[in-house]
Amino acid sequence: MDALEAIKTRRSIRKVKDELPPKELIIEVLEAARRAPNHFNTEPWHFIVLTGEGRAKLGRVYGKINQSGLENSDQAALDDAMAKGIAQAKRAPVIIVVAIEPSDNPKVKKVEEIAATACAVENMLLAVHSLGLGAIWRTGNPSYTDLMKQSFDVSSEGLVLGYLYIGYPEEGVAPKGPERKTVDEIADWVEA
Repeated sequence: MDALEAIKTRRSIRKVKDELPPKELIIEVLEAARRAPNHFNTEPWHFIVLTGEGRAKLGRVYGKINQSGLENSDQAALDDAMAKGIAQAKRAPVIIVVAIEPSDNPKVKKVEEIAATACAVENMLLAVHSLGLGAIWRTGNPSYTDLMKQSFDVSSEGLVLGYLYIGYPEEGVAPKGPERKTVDEIADWVEA
């Protein structure tokens, strides 16, 4: 699949099979991440690949975050919040936690480290698509908590930017792309 075709046809795949993709394919996805542009060649990204019972590590963090938001903290509610967290982390056979450890070089801006890591994630999503897999990039408030950072050994200066949920797409799942603005709506031409 050529690059432009991959860009035009890639979609977020929310439903994937339980079948674990071969490790070699996930390594290809990680190799694609390494090729992302990054200012000062800092390579600020770090990826934690969770499979099998390893996904429970993320699930327990989700569960603890769910529990912390409860108004009613009886044991049944606590158990339910933990079970929901663990279920969240089992929606795909592979989850890649996307972390950033910014450079301590004073010339480096943290926003550029975030942008570089987002570029790495896009490379990963395109690689996933070209390999016949499906993925969705999930983010949200749990990502940005101290508990999440501590659970994945991310420094106080670092970030958990989100998670890639990866697997083989469920049969018959071919999401239609969202309506996008036209080029005329997003670009201005300055020619003179």
